[in-house]
Amino acid sequence: MQYGSLDFPANEGYTTFNGLQILTYFITIFIAAPLAPITGMLQAPSIAAKLGTGAGPFNRQVARTVHFLVMCWFVFFIVVHTVMVFMTGLVGNLNHIVLGVNTESYVPLVVYIIVMVIIGALWGGASPFTLRYPRLVARAGRFMVGWAKGLMEWSTPRAQYSEKDISPYFWPNGTIPHSEQYRQLQAGGWKDYTLRIGGLVEHPTTLTFDQILELPHHEQITQHYCIQGWSAVGKWGGVRMSDILQIVKPAPEAKYVVFYSFADGGEGEQYGRYYDCHKIEHMSRDMTILAYEMNGERLNETHGAPLRLRNEDELGFKQVKWIDAIEFVESFDHIGWGQGGYNEDHEFFGYRMPI
Repeated sequence: MQYGSLDFPANEGYTTFNGLQILTYFITIFIAAPLAPITGMLQAPSIAAKLGTGAGPFNRQVARTVHFLVMCWFVFFIVVHTVMVFMTGLVGNLNHIVLGVNTESYVPLVVYIIVMVIIGALWGGASPFTLRYPRLVARAGRFMVGWAKGLMEWSTPRAQYSEKDISPYFWPNGTIPHSEQYRQLQAGGWKDYTLRIGGLVEHPTTLTFDQILELPHHEQITQHYCIQGWSAVGKWGGVRMSDILQIVKPAPEAKYVVFYSFADGGEGEQYGRYYDCHKIEHMSRDMTILAYEMNGERLNETHGAPLRLRNEDELGFKQVKWIDAIEFVESFDHIGWGQGGYNEDHEFFGYRMPI
């Protein structure tokens, strides 16, 4: 009430905090600051795939809501804190903050002005620089956080959900194939469809759809995380990639698996068809599958018929739909624009996307 009346209490900030200051700093340091990364991580597919947080009290929507409220708190704290620093004695407060002394020197004010100018220039130049040098920014981001993403992919996804957790609506994404070949295969009920698997393997293989259906069937109920922010739980049925590995026997030098789609990328056919690369280590996991069923029914066109990938550690754009072929490679430098996938090429996403 005293602060609200603008009759501020005596400024004793250099020696002791009053009750409101103590509460404010406690919330900021011990509640909001830890919640920011925790609720951010809870929105990651790799975390949900390991801890099962796709449903229950720590689900993605709860995490997103709390994450947003934490951001609002930080904005509120910064604005009010800055206003109070100015209103209760700018020079003295800056001496406390910058030098840690209870003096009235103007040196901290000069330091403050210089720092604010630098921050303003960096903020103002960030967007133009990013738009002009997007690949450089992408590489810098990969250098800074790529190792952390690698750690998030390290352990094997295990989390599954119950039938009651299946989402009533599963949002579709992607550009549906419009090639004549795809339409003919679809019209024939996939009887003439063949999955070509080659590259660095001992036994290059072509599997018909019927042969794929004859392989051991696996089902899992997992959560799909889209980079756009939405998520949904679905029941997937298909063949494990580990069974495919047993058939083709990858060569020791194979480090990545490329999944090619019948569909073109979002920029149109002049930029080539959609593809994405995955680490070969992920292919031996039980929950990495080529799905041909969704929620107990055959995949429809919208959701990726006849086959789509499920690698539960990754965001949705890496779950390639309408799979045409699979290739084992040592490096993806020579594929597309060499970034590890169509969206990685054109939208500067990272080839690792567990968050």
